[in-house]
Amino acid sequence: MAVITFGLGLFADFTLSPQAFLLKNQLAVTTAPLEILISILYWGLSAIDKKLVLPDWAVIAPLADVGFHAAPSLFLLFDILLLSPPWTIAVLPSIGVSLSFALAYWAYPYPIFEALNPSYRAGLFATSALLMVASTSTLKWLYGRINGFGGGRAPRAQPGAVKET
Repeated sequence: MAVITFGLGLFADFTLSPQAFLLKNQLAVTTAPLEILISILYWGLSAIDKKLVLPDWAVIAPLADVGFHAAPSLFLLFDILLLSPPWTIAVLPSIGVSLSFALAYWAYPYPIFEALNPSYRAGLFATSALLMVASTSTLKWLYGRINGFGGGRAPRAQPGAVKET
């Protein structure tokens, strides 16, 4: 998802297409909290036991590990907080998006998923979905604090609004 978001952003930057900017910004509202959630879960579980997130046969270089599990969230965080227009997602839609992603990850082969019975696995996914909602809400609040939005004032920009030079 992060690669698609970055690719779309690059395309929008080169073409100055308002539709591409709009799509990238809408995608980033979902992708940033997801990547941050992945980083939190991955590094948290890795701190407890690396075997919870990597099978015994898998070997990953430290730089590649950071590139896969930290860099996307940091770059998307920078993009969404400093380079994007105001957020357009509310709490209820973010819950739906979070639950959708949680269900999509059900079949992903992380070792921790294989170690849990279905009820504990469902609990892990429900908790992860709630963490993603919290991540979305926190990012939206942080965006407002940094950019002066959300305190009763009208937004300074709208998603997809691109000025041509």
